[in-house]
Amino acid sequence: MPTINELATQAKEVADRLGIHKFDIYGSTVDESSAKVDQGKPDQVKASNRSSVTVRVWNDDQTMGITSTTDVDSVGLALALKTAYEASFFGVKENVPDFSPAATAPLAREFAEKAPQAPISDLLEKLITAEKVLTEAHPAIASVPYNGLAQRDIDHFYLNSDGALRTEAYSTTSLYLYTKTEEDGKKPRSAGAFRISRGLETLDVDGCLKETVEKTISHLDYQKIPTGKYRVVFSPEAFLSLLGAFSNLFNAQSILDNQSLSKPESLGTQIASPLLSVADDALHPDNVAIATFDGEGTPTQRIPLISDGILVNFLHSAGTAKRFNTDPTGHANMGAKVTVSPHFYHVFTSKQTEQAYSLDTAENVVLIDDLHALHAGVKALQGSFSLPFDGWLVNQGERTSIESATVAGDFLELLNAIVYVEPEPHLTPGGVCPYVWVGELSITGE
Repeated sequence: MPTINELATQAKEVADRLGIHKFDIYGSTVDESSAKVDQGKPDQVKASNRSSVTVRVWNDDQTMGITSTTDVDSVGLALALKTAYEASFFGVKENVPDFSPAATAPLAREFAEKAPQAPISDLLEKLITAEKVLTEAHPAIASVPYNGLAQRDIDHFYLNSDGALRTEAYSTTSLYLYTKTEEDGKKPRSAGAFRISRGLETLDVDGCLKETVEKTISHLDYQKIPTGKYRVVFSPEAFLSLLGAFSNLFNAQSILDNQSLSKPESLGTQIASPLLSVADDALHPDNVAIATFDGEGTPTQRIPLISDGILVNFLHSAGTAKRFNTDPTGHANMGAKVTVSPHFYHVFTSKQTEQAYSLDTAENVVLIDDLHALHAGVKALQGSFSLPFDGWLVNQGERTSIESATVAGDFLELLNAIVYVEPEPHLTPGGVCPYVWVGELSITGE
């Protein structure tokens, strides 16, 4: 692939030749290798190198056309610019996307940090060892049906005809382990853990193994739970997956499309307990998959979303920001329709609470570790959810695995019913979040 500067020069030459005065290009390349094992043998080994480039062109009537290509040479680029130019005459006439006003603003930080990729044999060796450790950790652990170790090198770039030129590059290595148990007369139980880091050397394999074993064993002695209202504690993963399912709350594009629980005038209103604060922070030091700019070249920044329970910001692209008469926040994804999405949540509390809660002393609370069927059990526009979960009934530190149950409620009511946000943050794939305690929710058992 040509360097970003070569690409910019080529794009400019092709555009001049075609009489195109205004265009922008967002592209990425991903170099990935991954491994999976089964019963001590390699099960799947994959390597791929993918490039994709999205080209937008505006004609002299200021309507826009867009196309994408995987050919990142001068021929592919010329064809993409020409196709997008031809498409521009059929472009929308209202709310036409435009360059981000921040596309040439300085980035909060430059980022190019790659780790050398380990040989596939190292990935397989680590996974085979991990599988052996897990199956030997307890007689009930029969297999590790889902496992994977993947490493990726990722490059993003953005350039436009106004002189914007941005690049970022980083590596990630991630490990996923998920067990299955078999015991006579008992239902199979499962549990898993996930870790991510810059490279294989710094990956916390031992922590992932330990968490998987502890969770799996704790689910072996399960009990039914009576249906009723319970105080509920969400694990960081569970809370963030619920927050993600209702992210239309903060999404300016969803609000404009009437596909959100918020309205433009919701800003400044109390939507959660004063104990809850949420930010979206692509530059958070714990975010391995860092993003320094979005698909439109807007620099990313820390955006407070909920401050002490009050909704303080929406996430914007250049287009939504213009319609809301505000600044873009760096959350645009380039596409036929520009979409808006979060990067990396940071959930915390800035309040001192009168009462601190602890799982060591609490009685009869339900600890939800993992929520399932989010695509089916969430009504994102009504705000309601009904979701099966993995978890425990906790009594003064004693955990009893719950055989099968669902938790149901209304998301905005849940936010207002938060009684405690623990001080200690935990890193998850979707962000940094502590354990979150909710006054009471309906649990349907057997």
